[in-house]
Amino acid sequence: MGVVNVTPDSFSDGGLWFDEAAAIRHGLDLVQEGADLVDVGGESTRPGATRVSLEEELARIVPVIRALDSEGVTVSVDTMRAEVARAAVEAGAKLVNDVSGGLADPDMPRVVAATGVPYVVMHWRGHSHDMYSRAVYADVVTEVREELSKRVDLVLAEGVTEEQIVLDPGLGFAKNAEHNWTLLAGIPKLAELGFPLLIGASRKRFLGRLLADPDGTPRPFSRSDDATLAVTALAAHAGAWCVRVHEVGPNADAVRVAAAWKRAGANT
Repeated sequence: MGVVNVTPDSFSDGGLWFDEAAAIRHGLDLVQEGADLVDVGGESTRPGATRVSLEEELARIVPVIRALDSEGVTVSVDTMRAEVARAAVEAGAKLVNDVSGGLADPDMPRVVAATGVPYVVMHWRGHSHDMYSRAVYADVVTEVREELSKRVDLVLAEGVTEEQIVLDPGLGFAKNAEHNWTLLAGIPKLAELGFPLLIGASRKRFLGRLLADPDGTPRPFSRSDDATLAVTALAAHAGAWCVRVHEVGPNADAVRVAAAWKRAGANT
């Protein structure tokens, strides 16, 4: 899943694709590099971000989605708003990626159920402005798994089918670095819930902090791509369904390597 942030303030590439034509061109480039899905979002969820209006989010993403769909691109929409999800699917989006798992907008599950498209339900405990205050766990894998299971039950009750559901442990969302690493190591346990898993580690802060300079200065976001590749390969080998990344080409290669390794292991 390649990322197209149609925003001026996303943490890793804010402003690069804010122009409509640039966003469309970037989405097409990601497909050429090997993306199966292009995830288009119009609202930053970086730590501390403030929300944009409904009208602004729609204006940012609908023309981009419509243009990419017309070129045969499989588009997902990254949104927490039901009305945006509905408009995006009408414009051609084939998947709804909701980082709040339906908590930010209670109408979201019903809208997704009506569209019939796949629905990414992410683990979430609150909006970006205060999510780190909620990063408290006794056993992060067990608690994230239990909270995701409860979200699944609730969205199923609203009419979403099991076949539509994809789960995301929400790396970096109300999690610190230790939580993120533990969740990645716990992918097999999360997969026991029985749904495909989406992993979004690309360029996140915990990678930059792992690779910090001797003086403690974190590695810049744009220089965390090699670490992202390592996570991609390991996540794919552990059974992740999809990885959400900023640099598609090398990550597509990493997935192919992991798949070959796994096939060879199955034959020995």
